[in-house]
Amino acid sequence: MKSSSWYKRLGARDRALFTFAARRDWPAAEAVLPRLSRSANHGVLWFATAAAMNATRSPRVRRAALRGVASLALASLTVNTVGKRSVRRARPMLDVVPLVRQLKRSPITTSFPSGHAASAAAFVTGVALESPGWGAALAPVGFSVAASRVYTGVHYPGDVAAGALLGVGAALAIRGLVPTRAQLPPPGRPHAEAPALPAGRDLVVVANRASGTALATAALIREALPLAEVVECEPDDLPTAMEKAAGRGRVLGVCGGDGTVNLAATVAARTGVPLAVFPGGTLNHFALDLGIEEVQDTCRAVVAGDAVRVDLGRFRPGPGGSDAGYFLNTFSLGVYPELVRVRERWSPRIGGWAAGILGSFEVLRGERPLPADPGGSRPALWLLFAGNCVYQRLGPAPARRFDLADGLLDVRAVRGGRLPGLRLLAAALAGPLHRSPVHATRRMASLRIGGLAKGTSLAYDGEVAAAPRELLLDKVPEALTVYRPQSRF
Repeated sequence: MKSSSWYKRLGARDRALFTFAARRDWPAAEAVLPRLSRSANHGVLWFATAAAMNATRSPRVRRAALRGVASLALASLTVNTVGKRSVRRARPMLDVVPLVRQLKRSPITTSFPSGHAASAAAFVTGVALESPGWGAALAPVGFSVAASRVYTGVHYPGDVAAGALLGVGAALAIRGLVPTRAQLPPPGRPHAEAPALPAGRDLVVVANRASGTALATAALIREALPLAEVVECEPDDLPTAMEKAAGRGRVLGVCGGDGTVNLAATVAARTGVPLAVFPGGTLNHFALDLGIEEVQDTCRAVVAGDAVRVDLGRFRPGPGGSDAGYFLNTFSLGVYPELVRVRERWSPRIGGWAAGILGSFEVLRGERPLPADPGGSRPALWLLFAGNCVYQRLGPAPARRFDLADGLLDVRAVRGGRLPGLRLLAAALAGPLHRSPVHATRRMASLRIGGLAKGTSLAYDGEVAAAPRELLLDKVPEALTVYRPQSRF
């Protein structure tokens, strides 16, 4: 009885607040809130906002937009499948709401909780968790959308408050699954001595004209570091240009994708000059793991002289082989080289992301085993992956490295069999990959791979080459000095 009485008193107060709001004069709201309420139908307002944020080309802002959309999707799903079916509260009576405020089409679903308020709170909170500045800018819009639902008479204040709390909870749940950048430990160690270059003096940057946004990035470098020399060249001219740049400046800079950065890292490690990486490719894996998202991050580190030492992964033909190759990110055998070939073949026609999706589809449906003998055994492998340093999970699959000088290879093998790619994908979606029966992982300093068939291809940092019959993978600890900012924000 006490519980029922409390519920009735709460409902009476909620209705009283609704009546108070309906009878109150809201100056200037008549021209704004009904339109704003309609614009938020089906999340249109927030999807349009996310599209505008994505157009900024800032990785941080794009990530905030994606987090906002994911939070909105979870909140909307929860409201429509659980919330409105659990509490079947009738919509308010519109007798006390002025006709000019009322929507042309009143909702027919139950009132509790407010889906508009949930979507607004989820999107704004999701954005704010990743980008506080954008979150602060969007907060008044989100509050106005929530308030418009009471103003137009389609929800009680309690419906709106419950929806907003549910939206905030959805954003926090998404953060629990995929941490924000601010939650991650500072990448890279240990700190290294590197020259501070005011205005970029004595820095020579080589930009690959064919890489992603390299040309636009080169223009930003010239603006931020006016004393730096920026050399733009075609892919075939990169090796010569980098050798000359390393001999001409105190610091070698590179602007391009992971393959271009790999080439620059090899030159910098051999010549002993520090490396400055400016993200200008499609994915920029190495730059992101350093904590570099934008050109300004690297510029700030170069001017301040902030740098770290990082490992280089190495592959060579057998224990006594001298013809070594290096990788900053990943080395792989099996289906991944085929994915790279498909991506390179189609990216000029349909773009890098679409070509990557096409290549992924091709390899996921394949069953081609890899005849190899890693570690002395001879399993049928679909994929052999080795990461330069240990990859950590930021969701269902390995995604980021927090320590770029741990002296370890992150070795992962996917066994062959029927549709191993699809089984691996299903395992990744269901939970951590280490629980999958088709997936095995080891962390080691070196790995011998023997028994490779003639014609086998290997891939490293997005580049493809022919593999020898026998391979040795190992590390060159702290082989490279790379600039990175001390803080991300």
